[in-house]
Amino acid sequence: MNTARVQRRTLRLLMITNVIGGVGVAIGIAVGALLTARLTGGPGLSGLAQSGAVVGGALLAIPMTRLMNRAGRRPGLLLGYSVGTLGALLVVAAAVLESGPLAFLGMFCFGGSTAANLQARYAAVDLADPARRGWQLSIVVWATTIGSVAGPNLSRPADALLRRYWVDLPELAGPFVFSAMAFLLAGVLIWALLRPDPLLVARELAAPALAGVGSAPGSGGSGVAPAVFGGAPPGPRAAPASGGSAPADGEEAPGLGAASSGTALADDFAPVADRAPAVERRFGMRAAFRLVTAIPAARLGLAATAVGHLVMVGVMSMTPIYIGQTPGIDHGDVLSIVGIVLSLHIAGMYALSPLVGLATDRFGRRPVILTGLGLLLAACAIAGTADHGTPQLAAGLFTLGLGWSCTMIGGSTLLVESVPVARRPAAQGLSDLVMGLSGAGAGALGGVVVQIAGYPVLAVLAAACAVPVLALALRVRPAVRVGA
Repeated sequence: MNTARVQRRTLRLLMITNVIGGVGVAIGIAVGALLTARLTGGPGLSGLAQSGAVVGGALLAIPMTRLMNRAGRRPGLLLGYSVGTLGALLVVAAAVLESGPLAFLGMFCFGGSTAANLQARYAAVDLADPARRGWQLSIVVWATTIGSVAGPNLSRPADALLRRYWVDLPELAGPFVFSAMAFLLAGVLIWALLRPDPLLVARELAAPALAGVGSAPGSGGSGVAPAVFGGAPPGPRAAPASGGSAPADGEEAPGLGAASSGTALADDFAPVADRAPAVERRFGMRAAFRLVTAIPAARLGLAATAVGHLVMVGVMSMTPIYIGQTPGIDHGDVLSIVGIVLSLHIAGMYALSPLVGLATDRFGRRPVILTGLGLLLAACAIAGTADHGTPQLAAGLFTLGLGWSCTMIGGSTLLVESVPVARRPAAQGLSDLVMGLSGAGAGALGGVVVQIAGYPVLAVLAAACAVPVLALALRVRPAVRVGA
């Protein structure tokens, strides 16, 4: 089998479906807070609806992970898009029936589409060259740019178009009809064209090299090599076929003090970790949590993605409400300003992601994570001191998106490289679960904070959440370069 050709086909398909899914997600998110605020009578509960979408996506990572462990990426991604389609239709029904609880349920299911888009980035690296993991993950993330940037600006035309030809459709419900159509199309493309499944191919390729590899002592048959937990590898590390490279993260290599320092990094773990048994279908979230917390590199990757998402969701989800509080502004102008601001924000999240991916491969995972955390702090300062709907607010949201991109790509790449290939789906599902729940907490509390204390206070609290992870990343020791 020509794995390079399979990888190219996989990347092209994932980029196409992420464009389509990005339209669906962004067009709904742009008006979700406004619709739920109208149905519930104020912004206080609108944050709960937004966080419901995040929680739904996070919790869906559990069945998606189980399905992927059993049958590969294709059925798992299809499940995510199917649940997202159902959620969008439920929100439309809630608008027709003027039911707040149904809107919450719809937004909860709507998050399934986000889960599918996020899991696609991991499908992109199942067959990736280790030296290009950051780049190939980032271009799938980047593909979301086209749909996500266009989505918010399509909200007003979509709403007007469907209300014109479907006279009984309530205000703000039209965008969710378009979201349902987008998710349905993305799911059909995944089911029909993601063949062969990249995760199943990766396991087949790994199987011959895994023969005869035993379990780690004391691991209860887990099959994780001792080096994965910080011990020395069973033999010298072979030079990569590309000519060799230093550890991508900027931390110590195993066998050069990593065990004692607790800062060994993923590029050095990966060749040993990949010798683990190829299929462990019962490796669930609790086992994944024990594995990730035992690996310093994986802990940092998990923390970076979770906190980056927390800060981004907390500030972004309440920005439409903050703009809507502008004195003397009408409904149409609110949608237009929200569309522009969120488009810039989403451009920051995705448009520069290929450059972030290149930087992740070139300079290391930890420097990119540190850059992302610094950008998140700057974004909170810029947005928190901006007035309603001003260029400064747009600049803050763009910076917020760029900081998220750095923590997402750097952290995700670091996590992928830190765990055995057989256990990556579970660890990746755990990451999306923790990331989603962190963002959901921020979204739920964001509406309450804005209603009680205001948007600037929300920005300060969001920035405070990034400080501990910044301190964690700064404590990592510099690399001891192999062969330097």
